Amino acid sequence: MKSNTTATVNLSFKNLRRLYLFALLTIAVTVLLSQLLIQYNLHSQLSDSRIINFSGKQRFLSQKLTKEILILNYVTPPEKNETEIEKISTIIKLWTFNQNALETGNDSLGFPKEKSKIVIDLFASIKPNFNTILQNTTVFLNNKKRGINEEQNQILVQKIIENSAVFLDKMDAIVGQYDKEALKKVRLQSNTEYGILLFTMLVLLLEFLFIFKPTNKRVEVLISKLLSSEKKALKLAYNTEIISEQKENSVKELKSLNYAMENTLLYCRVANDGTIIHIGEKFAKLLKYSNFQSDKKFSEVLTPIEKEQLFIDRIITGKQKSGWQGEINVTNAENEILWLDLSMVPVTIKKEESELLIICFNITIRKKAEQEVERLNAENIAEKINQQKIISSKIVENQEHEQNRIAREIHDGIGQMLTGLKFSLESINLEDKEKSAQKIEYLKKLSLDIIKGVRTATFNLMPPELSDHGIVSSLGKLTLELSKLTGKNILFYNKTDFDQRLDSLIEINLYRLTQEAINNAIKYAESTHIIVQLSHSPTLLSVTIDDNGKGFDVSKVEKNKTIESGGMGLLFMKERIQYINGRIFFNSIPGEGTRITFNIPI
Repeated sequence: MKSNTTATVNLSFKNLRRLYLFALLTIAVTVLLSQLLIQYNLHSQLSDSRIINFSGKQRFLSQKLTKEILILNYVTPPEKNETEIEKISTIIKLWTFNQNALETGNDSLGFPKEKSKIVIDLFASIKPNFNTILQNTTVFLNNKKRGINEEQNQILVQKIIENSAVFLDKMDAIVGQYDKEALKKVRLQSNTEYGILLFTMLVLLLEFLFIFKPTNKRVEVLISKLLSSEKKALKLAYNTEIISEQKENSVKELKSLNYAMENTLLYCRVANDGTIIHIGEKFAKLLKYSNFQSDKKFSEVLTPIEKEQLFIDRIITGKQKSGWQGEINVTNAENEILWLDLSMVPVTIKKEESELLIICFNITIRKKAEQEVERLNAENIAEKINQQKIISSKIVENQEHEQNRIAREIHDGIGQMLTGLKFSLESINLEDKEKSAQKIEYLKKLSLDIIKGVRTATFNLMPPELSDHGIVSSLGKLTLELSKLTGKNILFYNKTDFDQRLDSLIEINLYRLTQEAINNAIKYAESTHIIVQLSHSPTLLSVTIDDNGKGFDVSKVEKNKTIESGGMGLLFMKERIQYINGRIFFNSIPGEGTRITFNIPI
């Protein structure tokens, strides 16, 4: 039955292939014939366009010939007659050649010799005018060369002009006729193409109705038969193989289980006295155990250390009935530390006969990783403690420096001015009005200096702008004062017109961070231009300090965490910004400048 179906299918497919080949061949022949016909028409149209072009050129040459004859007769001086005669002779040669090519055909120019009766008649009617112009021009040129018969020349020129006008009219008729014939060919080609298109569509429709559609039905029938045969064959194969498959599955499962246990699990079977009954292949490789050591105990194979052997033997002896699970640390024969996650399960083989199944997992790598993590954490904590100590000492040191600076400012500046004020007051002699007036003016100036010194000292401690008006006003005042004091070009821009007040802790830390960044740009970067920009979004406030100083390598400075290198300065700024839950970004290019950005949530 199966062979009959296969033979029928093969025969049907052969017939289908023949039908498809016939359909494709028909389409190919139709397309080829249409292309040949179209190319032939296009070629003939190309020659028509060249003929029309030459006909127009012939009209132009006749006009040019008449013009040159008039110039020779009426304008050209006698000494230049020879040059003009040569020019007219050249035009006559070209004009004669073109006229003969148009009238009789020319292979090199692609002009056909066959013409329509109308065109032949038109050329026959223009022939006398052409010959008259040619003959009169020849006689005229001969007279001019010899300088005789001027009266005859006037008559010849008049005849040439009259015949040229008639020649142009008749040439226009020839060009018009060529144009009509070319248009007729174009229309014929268009109709031909439409005919070919209709014929092609008809062929495709017939092929669809009589070839493709019946073929599609046959294919559907064949596929249906094939599917039916396949289902029957699959059912027979399933019924035939199901019994043998069931038998093989049990064997495969046992083999797979045995292979998995041997090569993936660290397991062994141990008697109640600790002697090894069987050990898995992977476990044997790990412990370098061979079958010749079958009389050894499990503890002896696991470790050569006596203390560790006693510990394992106590587990086997004491946990024979209840089992045991835990992590053990042993030293193998190669003096390597081995960590095992060990599970001991009692198994009953026969009545009153039992053994222990030991399953282990090698967790040595995990344990080493945990120890390494603990060591790194301890080192990290120690490093953070050291950094905190350095930061704390730096804060105390800065506080001491600030207190000493304030003391020096008060002692050297305000104190001395107050002492001078006291002595000046005591030395005033009210009887000497002129000197008293001078001393009073001096005391006024001294008082203003004292007030300025007090304001400077209090500004450095806690600028009143910060507490009274907030961060925007205080940063503007800071840049203005530092620009006056240092002579540097320090500018402040509030790019987004931020006008909110922040928490006092955030404002003072942000102020001090900006002050520190500007002072570093002045002191270390040798900057001449510093720009402080403040901008904000609904959730973030950003302060950016740009300078044109000498810059630095950020990665090198961050790695070298010492006060001299500047690495501690970056660390202090990072610690300070963290106090207000902000972030700091350093961008610097050696020789070009530095940008420091503070981002604070709002």
